[in-house]
Amino acid sequence: MDADRKGRRDESPRQRLQSELRELRQLRELRGREGGRDRRTEISVAGPARTRLDQPRTARPGLITLPSYDPEAFGKLSERIARFLGTGRFIVWMTVVIIVWVAWNTLLPENVRFDSYPFIFLTLVLSLQASYAAPLILLAQNRQDNRDRVNMEQDRARSDRNIADTEYLTREVAALRHGLGEVATRAFIASELGSIRSELQSLLKEIDERREPSETL
Repeated sequence: MDADRKGRRDESPRQRLQSELRELRQLRELRGREGGRDRRTEISVAGPARTRLDQPRTARPGLITLPSYDPEAFGKLSERIARFLGTGRFIVWMTVVIIVWVAWNTLLPENVRFDSYPFIFLTLVLSLQASYAAPLILLAQNRQDNRDRVNMEQDRARSDRNIADTEYLTREVAALRHGLGEVATRAFIASELGSIRSELQSLLKEIDERREPSETL
């Protein structure tokens, strides 16, 4: 230490400044490394930080990730299947398949049959078809109910607007009738002019009658 102090005393002021700047840089680098380590340990303990506070926190991925699907596409598919199940084509094809199944497993040799009497596999297939068809039909009905409800609400709003428009028009027509009742019409003016003309003619006759005796005198 004494040797270092003596060496620093012997150095020039410029060299002393350079050495002090080097020591400050080294201290800053050490502090930056220690701070980075502390931040890494905090992040590892606390978990990933939220980038923005105004956004909801995303759910942490679980051990089992369920497959995602488009409910609109699935609903359209269910409607197509339910529409096909309610047609005569489906009944015809199902009848043909059952007849071929029963004929294959009764008329052909035993080594070729795959579902002998009492046709347990056929019963299983039909029960699976029914178990899948029922919820698909219910889903299609729910979608149709939702559409009907939306259409009903739109029709109700449209009828309310029509009622409001008709009430407004009736009020306007009544106001126009009331205003026209106070306005002089053409017939009223013609009748008034006719009465004035008759009064003028009567006055002229009276004036003429008064003039005749005065002229005779």
